[in-house]
Amino acid sequence: MGRTLLYLLLGATLLSGCASTEEKDKTANWSAERIYSEASAGLNEGNYDKAIKNYELLEARYPYGQYAAQAQLEIAYAYSHYDEPDAAIDALDRFIRLHPDHPEVAYAYYMKGIVNLERNLGLMDRFVPTDASQRDPVSYAQAYKDFKEVVERFPDTKYAKDAQQRAVYLFNSLAMHEIHIANYYMDRGAYLAAVKRAVGVVENYQRTPAAEKALLIMVDAYTKLDLPEFAADANRVLVLNREQGKFGSDAYEEANRSLLKRFWDYVGLDEG
Repeated sequence: MGRTLLYLLLGATLLSGCASTEEKDKTANWSAERIYSEASAGLNEGNYDKAIKNYELLEARYPYGQYAAQAQLEIAYAYSHYDEPDAAIDALDRFIRLHPDHPEVAYAYYMKGIVNLERNLGLMDRFVPTDASQRDPVSYAQAYKDFKEVVERFPDTKYAKDAQQRAVYLFNSLAMHEIHIANYYMDRGAYLAAVKRAVGVVENYQRTPAAEKALLIMVDAYTKLDLPEFAADANRVLVLNREQGKFGSDAYEEANRSLLKRFWDYVGLDEG
């Protein structure tokens, strides 16, 4: 009786294992269309875990099928909403590399910009606007490049206008980030370091609201450094542009050349 009971228990265990294996392999006979449908359903439901698992399954089993390209775009969207920005960027880069002439390649570049733009956003930032210029600028700089590429390479697409607006916003934010750093140095009496940051704004972000703030910092810092000629030169450029009512004009750029040359000569570096 003992041996019979052991056989019965062993048989039940084997049957249970078979059932478990069968349950795990329920997708074994799914077509590419069925897997894609399941993935899309998960995406539409906001069930990003389900979507990602099925998109990954589709790519593993049918990497060159009719749904492959679209799945690569949609899994990037799912990754981005699943707080996996690196995976989203990898998926978009793979799509761009494999399908450079695809009708949606402009969207892939645009989506890269969106992912990098939102990379530093916390939960509160998504609902309560905060000053973007005070965040880590690295991903913002990359997002700016992504949006700029959309504008330059795909100007006739539906993404170009929005990409242009976002690029301007990011450019201004990057400029203001430099102003925050310059003010940080001013508060601590590191006036030459503050001037260097301000000069960088004047050189690289001329057509932004930050340009005026940079010149104000230069006037103040040069005054505190007891360099009245430098301060007067910076103030001259500041007044010139206030009179014209537009920073970034041709006159502003021309006046900058002597201003910047004076600074680089002072610190012992050439203009380039």
